[in-house]
Amino acid sequence: MKPTEFYSTFMAFFLECLKNKFIIYMLYAVLFDSAFGFVRSLREHKTNSSVGIDGLIRKAGMLASLCFFAVLDQMMNINLIGFLPEELKEYLPGEVGTVVFFAILYLAFECVSILKNMYLCGLPVKWVWIKVYKFLNKYTDELPDDCEYEDMRRKLKGIPERAEVEE
Repeated sequence: MKPTEFYSTFMAFFLECLKNKFIIYMLYAVLFDSAFGFVRSLREHKTNSSVGIDGLIRKAGMLASLCFFAVLDQMMNINLIGFLPEELKEYLPGEVGTVVFFAILYLAFECVSILKNMYLCGLPVKWVWIKVYKFLNKYTDELPDDCEYEDMRRKLKGIPERAEVEE
């Protein structure tokens, strides 16, 4: 295969992927999360290239996996709608391929990250973030345990601040 043929085949596949609205939603979510993460790092004066690069690698991995799943969907007819909650099924097409399934999972992850970054930027979304955090804390143990969540966990569970405990 000549390089020009490969390029034209790749571009045709890429343009075909962009017709999937869930991939477009994912691109917007990645863009917004990156923007709010950058603003947050400026606000906290903690701009760290290794953290930024790790985030970009994670986002690139999610987008690359969606492209892989698009190829998989073209090769095999897989319907994963049975794995989704009933409430979500009414908003989706009859068939949910691997691209749509994983895009929904990634979008949920990105939306939580966007809300977290908006909250930590000081935007007035605390009530939304608290509701989402309580919901996720109730149904999953997969919330990060790093220091930026410690303050939120203490407030939600009624645990006093460290200074109050020491007194």
